[in-house]
Amino acid sequence: MADVKLVNLTKIFETRHGKVVAVDHINLYVKDKEFIVLLGPSGCGKTTTLRMIAGLETPTEGEIYIGGKLVNNLHPKDRDVAMVFQNYALYPHMTVYDNLAFPIRIRGYTKEEIDRKVKEIAELLRISHLLNRKPKELSGGEQQRVALGRAIIRKPKVFLMDEPLSNLDAKLRVIMRAELKKLQKTLGVTTIYVTHDQVEAMTMADRIAVMNKGRIVQLGTPSDLFNKPKDIFVAGFIGSPPMNFFECSIVENKHIYLDCNVFKYKLSKELASIVRKAGVREVRLGIRPQHIIVAKNIENYVVEAPVYVIEPLGTELILNFKLGDTIVKAIVPPEISIQPDEVVRLVFPEEKIYLFDKRTGKSVYELASTRGE
Repeated sequence: MADVKLVNLTKIFETRHGKVVAVDHINLYVKDKEFIVLLGPSGCGKTTTLRMIAGLETPTEGEIYIGGKLVNNLHPKDRDVAMVFQNYALYPHMTVYDNLAFPIRIRGYTKEEIDRKVKEIAELLRISHLLNRKPKELSGGEQQRVALGRAIIRKPKVFLMDEPLSNLDAKLRVIMRAELKKLQKTLGVTTIYVTHDQVEAMTMADRIAVMNKGRIVQLGTPSDLFNKPKDIFVAGFIGSPPMNFFECSIVENKHIYLDCNVFKYKLSKELASIVRKAGVREVRLGIRPQHIIVAKNIENYVVEAPVYVIEPLGTELILNFKLGDTIVKAIVPPEISIQPDEVVRLVFPEEKIYLFDKRTGKSVYELASTRGE
């Protein structure tokens, strides 16, 4: 198997309107057997990055190493990678058997070797009963398994997957996420997986590289990204429902507190010290919906507000509040007794809030630690 290393990888496209920087000096190291996800919105450069690794796009600058070997000038077929696409790309005129056999048939395997490998892969993916069918006779999930089988059969060094589950329905997507993760660990193949679905990324990845505007803005474990976002983009992109944000000014009058227009938030001495060290004057306060405490009678609350809309999800309720022009979401247990328009109190525990510099979007905690060095 192999590790993958990207050094200052850059891709600039020439268009009628000028140059477009799709990938901007990315540096990334993917360990052997690691499952890493490139996560970000449409147009952030994640698929272009994957295609450069595969050899389907030529980098404008930078280097790509697979297994310690520079592959920039290697043809895609010589890079020993297998790519699984969003649309599966199965040959419609071939049976499942022949689709699976094709990658090793063109490499000169004997008929006996082909038959043995096809049956092994079919059994692994539980598609043995489909070998004589053609793609049009298969469901989306079955087609996905065949596409995976075709990638697996020749045992490549690296799997490259471009939103492979996006065409499946919600229930099947959940099932295939678990199966794909289990399969990757069983095979031990280094995998780079592209998606815009943060739930998919969080549940499958060993590490996630969050991309925005052609750059990796944060690389870390799912837990790191959820609990320690380095900037407001990552904070807002990771988590469902997304984090709530409030624009606040820092006011100093005996104590430091945040003036967030519809409420004021007093900072502890510890957090006030961090804010001073960061040297910021205006911030965005963030808090996740699951961290807001909702109560009818509680001391030291941040703000009172009527319930605007209730979204029942069975296992939980999402309560919506309108604070000024901002819709705030809070997640509460389903058994809570609460009605629309009922006024309740909201508590934002200080250990659960996030502060970001309004000008740069950087985490105040990150800024303070940098300036403290």
